[in-house]
Amino acid sequence: MQTIGELLRHWRHRRQLSQLDLSIAADVSARHVSLIETGKSNPSAAMILRLADQLDVPLRDRNRLLVAAGFAPRYDEHALDGEAMAAAREAIQRVIHAHEPYPAVVFDRRWNLVMTNRAVDPFLAIVDPDLLRPPMNLVRLALHPRGFAPLIANLADVRSMFRTRIRRQLGAAPDPGLTTLYEELLAAGPDEASHPVESEIMIPMIIRLDGRELRLFSTITTFGTPLDITLDEVAIESYYPADPESAAYFTAAD
Repeated sequence: MQTIGELLRHWRHRRQLSQLDLSIAADVSARHVSLIETGKSNPSAAMILRLADQLDVPLRDRNRLLVAAGFAPRYDEHALDGEAMAAAREAIQRVIHAHEPYPAVVFDRRWNLVMTNRAVDPFLAIVDPDLLRPPMNLVRLALHPRGFAPLIANLADVRSMFRTRIRRQLGAAPDPGLTTLYEELLAAGPDEASHPVESEIMIPMIIRLDGRELRLFSTITTFGTPLDITLDEVAIESYYPADPESAAYFTAAD
């Protein structure tokens, strides 16, 4: 197991901060940061969380920092369908159901679908049943040849968007499962040119369905101040029609 000093140094390097940068941000001395990283000083739990906050360490990894220093984990991880998460689950359900007749999905840090609203059902009905086996993965559904890929007119844009976002996730915090997903569906081949997407706020997606083109963009919502690992890692993606014709398709089906 890595020591607390080694883990903090790893996160500081990942954030491209010097010891002085971190010390100024956390309002501690650079010498104290150095002593912690070299194992010459044992930080308190409060100090670890203070430094982790400035390093934007995810809650799951903050627990690892605490354990490495000999402290108990601070953040719980409850299943979204459990009793402890009833209020959060109800809030999420209200958000995605209120978004109908337009599609909305809820996914975890590895893009596995946790929840969907009724507007998503017609889209899931047209993909290969093998892709619907748990855990259903949003990236795989979108890019797999037996998923939505044949229906997406601007597939290169969509793939580039996913590639950019998952690269950013992996840059922020390593995850073996997410790395495997990236290598399976998003790693560019030797002859594939980069295809940048100008904006990640409005995600371009053009789907050919039922003899028409549906133009959609989406927004992503996360919990602002989570203290639970599950809530820290869950996100809601809500899709909106980008033109009146696409809006008419969903309202007519409602």
